[in-house]
Parts: sequence; C-alpha cells; structure tokens
Amino acid sequence: MILKSSVKPLIEDAVDVDKASSNIPVRQNMVTPKAVCTALILIPLNAYWVIKMEAIRYSGHPTTISLFFNVVFILASLILINGIIKRTVPKFAYSPGEMLTVYIMLALSSAIAGHDMIEVLTPMLSHATYFARPENGWASDILPYLPKWLIVSDTQALREFYTGTGSLYSSNNFHAWLTPVLCWSGFLTLLGFVMLCLNTLLRRQWTESEKLSYPLVLLPVEMVNPKTQLFKTKLFWGGVALAAVLEIWNGMAYLYPSLPMLPLKFAGSGQDLSSSLTSRPWNAIGWTPVAIYPFGIALGMLLPTDLLFSAWFFAWVWRLERVFGAASGYGDVPGFPYVEEQSFGAYIGLAIFALWISRNHFVKIWEGMRDRSINLNDSHEPLPYRVAVLGVAAGSLAIFFFCKMAGMSPFMIISFFLIYFTLAIAITRMRAELGPPAHDLHHSGPDSILTSIQRSDHISHNDLAMFSLFNGFNRAYRSHPMPVQLEGFKMAERVNAKYRPLFFAMLLAIGFGAISAFWADLDQSYRLGAAGKIAPPNVQLIFGTEPWDRMHGWLKTPTSPQQQFNVKGAILVGFAITMLLNSLRIRIGWFPFHPVGYAVSGSWSMNLLWLPLLIAWIIKSVLLRYGGLKAYRDALPFFLGVILGECVIGSLWMLIGILFNIPTYAFWP
Repeated sequence: MILKSSVKPLIEDAVDVDKASSNIPVRQNMVTPKAVCTALILIPLNAYWVIKMEAIRYSGHPTTISLFFNVVFILASLILINGIIKRTVPKFAYSPGEMLTVYIMLALSSAIAGHDMIEVLTPMLSHATYFARPENGWASDILPYLPKWLIVSDTQALREFYTGTGSLYSSNNFHAWLTPVLCWSGFLTLLGFVMLCLNTLLRRQWTESEKLSYPLVLLPVEMVNPKTQLFKTKLFWGGVALAAVLEIWNGMAYLYPSLPMLPLKFAGSGQDLSSSLTSRPWNAIGWTPVAIYPFGIALGMLLPTDLLFSAWFFAWVWRLERVFGAASGYGDVPGFPYVEEQSFGAYIGLAIFALWISRNHFVKIWEGMRDRSINLNDSHEPLPYRVAVLGVAAGSLAIFFFCKMAGMSPFMIISFFLIYFTLAIAITRMRAELGPPAHDLHHSGPDSILTSIQRSDHISHNDLAMFSLFNGFNRAYRSHPMPVQLEGFKMAERVNAKYRPLFFAMLLAIGFGAISAFWADLDQSYRLGAAGKIAPPNVQLIFGTEPWDRMHGWLKTPTSPQQQFNVKGAILVGFAITMLLNSLRIRIGWFPFHPVGYAVSGSWSMNLLWLPLLIAWIIKSVLLRYGGLKAYRDALPFFLGVILGECVIGSLWMLIGILFNIPTYAFWP
C-alpha cells in the first residue's frame, strides 16, 4: 500500500490531513549546484522539445494540462539514471530534494515556453510588420503605436523567419531579434518575481493554516521518496502496464492503419456528439467531443468528488444554456450565453473569496510592516514577509515603468495588472486546493475584458497596442507559472527543505527558461519557415494574426453599449454565482456544487475532459461509498500508475516521431 502520509492530504474526506507544521524546522538544502546545473542543462533541451511538439508538429500539447507529462517523463528518466548511479558511484547520486529541484525548474520553464506563453508571443513580435498591407490597414492603424524595441522590424530577418531561407545565427537575424527577446525575457522574469513574492505571502496561510491538499504534487513527490511503497505495489504496476498497452497499441495502429485504433481520445467528427444533433434547438449544443482519456480519468481520481461532479455537470449546463438560447431566440444575441465572461467573473470571485478567508494572515503581516518589533515568525519562509511585500511593490513599480515606456496610460496599466494578478491568485488557489486538470479561461484576460466593458475607441491606440502585445501571456492561462511556483514550495515542505534557495532557483528557471524558449522557437522557425513546413493548423500564423486582427476590430467596430451592458451583466452573474456557491458550501456540508467546477467547466480543455471526469466521479463515489477511505487509498496507486504509464509511453512516442521525422500517436489532447 502507498504511504498513508502521502495520500491523506489528497483525500477531502479524511479528518487527519497533512501533518506538516511550521513548528518543524526546515533544514535540508534541496537546491544544490548539481541540481541547478542539471536543470540548466535540461531547460534548453526541454524547451526545444516542447516547441517541437506544440508549435511545430502540433501534437502532444503537454502544457495545456495542469500536470506537464514531458516533465514527469524527464523525472522518471532521472530516477532511472539515478538508480544506476547509486549502484556504480553512490557519492554522485541525486537526493530526493535535488531531483525535485530539477522537476520544479523544468516545470516552470515548460510553463514559460508553453502554449499560452512564448509560443504565442514569438510570432506576434514579427507578424504585424511582415504582413502589414494597405488592405488590412495595419501599417497606418497599428504599426505606428508598437514600441520598436518590443517587436522585430528588420525586413530581411522577417522574410527569412517566415520562408525558412536563412539562419537565426546570421549576424543580421540574431541582432534583429536580440533586443525584443531580452526585453520580453526580462519582463516575464519580472512577472515571475512578483508572483514568487505573492506566493511567499500566501504559502503559510494556504499550506499550513488551511492545509490545502495540492493534489498535483503527489506523483512527483512519491516518485522520489526513498521510503515509498508505490513501486512495490502491484496495483501501481498494473496501472502502468494498462496505460503502456493502450499507448503502444494505439501508437502502432497510428503507424499501421490495418490495426484498429482504440477509441480513447477525440479523433474526429464521428466522436463529436453535436454531429448527430442536427435539428433546432439541439444543434446549438456546440462542440461536444466524446473521449475517454485514461490520463484524464486518473487525474480526476486525485480531485474531490464535489469538484468532479461540478466540472462535468456545469459543462452540460453551458450546453443547455445554448440550447435554451436557440429555443427562446437569445441565441441570436452575439456572445450568448457569455461563457467566457461568466467564467471571468467566477475567477474573480474565487480570488476575492480566497483572500477574504486569509485576511487575518494579511493583517498580521501588515502589523509587522508597521511595527518591526513584532515577530512574524518568517525565518523559514521563501523571503522575510517584509522583503516580500517590498518585492511586490518594487516589482509592480518596475512593471509600471516598463509599460509607461511602451506608451501605456497609468490608469490602464494599473487596471490591466490588477486584473491579471487577481486571476493569477485565483488559478493558484484552485490548483493548491483542488488541482483541476485544466484552467483555460481563453480570451478572458484583462485585454479582452477591458475592451468589452467600455468602448475600445475611447481607449488610446497605445493602450490597445500593448493590450495586443500582452496577448502573448493572456490568450489563455493553461500553463500559468504562479501555481507551479506554489506547488514547488509544497514539494519543498514535503521533503523538509529550505524554501529560500528554491525561490531563487525558480526565478532563475523563469529567466533562463524564457531565453531558452525564444531560442528554441526561433531556431526551428528559421530552419523550417514560420509560414512553411509547420504542421496544420500552423499556430505560428494563427497566433501571429489573432491579436492584430482583434486590434483592428477594436478600432473599427467598438463594442456597442448593449454588448457592454451584457458583458458586465455576465461578469456580475459569474461573480455572484461563485460567491453564492462558496457560501452554501460553508453552510451545507453535503452541498454538491463546487464554484471551481463552475469556473473551469466552460473551457476548451473541459470540452475534452467532461467524460473522463464523469467516469472518475462515478468510480471514486462508488469506492468511497462502498469501501470507504481504505478502498480509495488502496486503489489510488493504480491510477498513479496510469498517469505515469501514459506520461512515459506518450513521451516516447513523441520522441520517436521527432527522431524519425514521422507523425506519431499523441495521447493528449
């Protein structure tokens, strides 16, 4: 059986959870030169792999789900190599903390490189200049308002970037990209620094006082735990074997079509429920893929039952709202039923609720800031609280001046980043408390919201230009770095390690990871051509075009007063429903609806995961009802094995495809 001390924090029904306490001194140093050097060697290789999968081959997409399978694979490989080292030269073996340091730094660098960060940002920096035409109006309406130091304007460098006729390493091309890459890498590192300071202020309250469960840290922590019984459990290896068989079979069937493909994932219109509903109003149900995803089922087993129920339940509520709209005539209202706007309101509600219940903690910190004689008991924290508060203030000022230099107005700078960091806190809270497998919030960041609740032609061109550039880290929030940071601190707690060195290791991973991701994207784009040999649908062109078409739309067709009213109403509805659900959950023990389920259920990823989470809810409910906590604990290693098996075999298929330059099966998405 898996160690109970590792499993209990993940079971919402357990009375005795997570024995970690702030009274236990943190002594071990998990951030050693060996661990950091290993991570720094692997970060560029990992960035190249992530960009190759997601942007070039458009297959796999590890950073679109909360647990990055590429990093789990690297950790499994490191554990295997470490086993060999222990047998041959034991003094060079990695400790559990060192392996977790590598894992955390790689996870953060993957988040920065991922599908909602630099993969979006890189093509944006070149697209507006290269594709400006008289007919699209970009040359007159957009280019004059873009800061030259944040985009690429050199004609030759852009032509070779899109056609693949040059090299990144030629003097002209290298220098054309150098300033924008360094500026954006520094800015993303600055954002990461502010997030780390915020996490420093939140860590003790959420981890030790509220004892949030951090479900997504269980697998990596157990993998490196020298005392774990996980690898001795037959059920675990049964899960690994099942996942491996399924992955190998479908991988071979993908290469050899004579073999039947097991219908585990969404693979076409035949598995889209909406394709069989052709009459009104049911044809308004929208895209509803029917997919199994063993990986998704196994991840779901780590979640509380009320979140599992709420995620699939509200996913169907959104669909029924569309059906209702079609039947009643509201379907003709542009944007109805305003899923993104309601979700945005829900995220804001989650953040405010989380901060409100932590208010006593923040009051103590504020009192300590005013009276230095008060002992804040923060000697073991990632930073002293006073330094963390000053870090948030200094980082915010630096962000302000960066944006001011780029031409933004003070009011819009403050509004934009107040919304941005509020969303970041909401995502971090839901990951720490519940570990949802995805949290997209597509096109619902501050850039989209601010231009929806007021007329965009009343916002300056410079502000709209920066809103568009900021789409590079606000298009969606699936690979957001802030929850990864807090999960890193939780892993440090689990191995009784120092937080402070990890703070700076994570900051290093963000900065170096950003530069590595830019390099990986640019290197491969120059080799193939960003408009050339990129797998359909060619996200380099999609991500590059999207923000500038949107900005042109803001200028030419601003949101109408009626649409502004509808958007504001939808945001308020989302906020109100979230606060109501939170209040009812506190007062009614059996209340089945979780506000996080409502918030995340309208996303792209939940379209794919509604059925796996429904299956996980049924399995977990049956286990808890008829076998109790013991049955669930006994079964959990099997599902951890499924996760690990799919991560390992799925990653191997990705590597085989890259090595032999052939398309291969991807288990997600």
